[in-house]
Amino acid sequence: MSLHRIVLTGGGTAGHVTANLALLPRLREMGCEIRYIGSHDGIERRLLTEAGVPYRSVDTGKLRRYRDLRNLTDPFRVLRGVFQARRLLREWRPDLVFSKGGFVAVPVVWAARLLHIPVVSHESDMTPGLANRLTLGCASRICCNFPETVQRLPAGKAVLTGSPIREELLRGSREDGLRRCGFTGEKPVLMVIGGSLGSVAVNEAVRKNLDTLLADFDIVHLCGRGNLAASPDGRPGYRQYEYLTEELRDVYAMAELVISRAGANVICELLALRKPNILIPLPLEASRGDQILNARSFERQGFSLVLDQHALEREAGLLPEAVRAVYERRDMYRETMAHADAANGVSAVLRVLCETAG
Repeated sequence: MSLHRIVLTGGGTAGHVTANLALLPRLREMGCEIRYIGSHDGIERRLLTEAGVPYRSVDTGKLRRYRDLRNLTDPFRVLRGVFQARRLLREWRPDLVFSKGGFVAVPVVWAARLLHIPVVSHESDMTPGLANRLTLGCASRICCNFPETVQRLPAGKAVLTGSPIREELLRGSREDGLRRCGFTGEKPVLMVIGGSLGSVAVNEAVRKNLDTLLADFDIVHLCGRGNLAASPDGRPGYRQYEYLTEELRDVYAMAELVISRAGANVICELLALRKPNILIPLPLEASRGDQILNARSFERQGFSLVLDQHALEREAGLLPEAVRAVYERRDMYRETMAHADAANGVSAVLRVLCETAG
């Protein structure tokens, strides 16, 4: 049986949707009928509707690691979501369900299991998040980004595929990026990504060292919504934005070096684009530790240099030293990334989907 009809699911954050968006062009080329099941008001509704994918929503919940009255009611919402998803899947009769994770995926994957519909899931981080752990037993195959993750998943299910990267990111124009930022191109460009919501620690570290960094680099700084600084913008060689959408590919294209957090999606984009990078993962007190594991894996594989946020806050000159070190070894980083097994996972994930449906 070939792959004719597929249901995609996942949501809650953009990171749980981007892999699905990256697969859309190739799935459409294959002639697949694509439908999406998400939450009622999550970011996935807007993103998939804009992409022209038929969208239906189900009830979902979230298991919180803190006291909240919703922890008592959300299990019933998830159960209701299972029956809603089951009804949709019986109506659509897909060959396969692909889950990118997030709590919206839980009722959909459970419903697919009840109907004996094959499920392929994708785990972005080194260790599975809670939602994916709740659905591991339902998945026929589990795609992942890190070699270490294969050993942490059920035997025989894990496949190292990398993360699907949106094709438009690979088609950026350095000239358009320079023109947008007003850079001459005489200096190499340092790109700073704080994440969709930005990062106070990363933003402060860059701004604290701005004079030193600007001596050798032009800097484009994606600092997150509400995090624009009043004074530095307008200085020669420095441009800041809250975030970029369509223009992001051109900014990537002109960047010689990137400073970033270590979320799985962004570091997989850096790998696919072969951008030498410095990763500053979220510390343990601000996360479950997944970014630290992601970053250390990339460092072991020779793709990245990792800085500890607390060390960065203590040592004023640490960031400029790291930038100089990575830039001097930029060709070595690019060469290592060029030989990565899982640089862009679109083809690898599609192969797993077709094999599983068949």
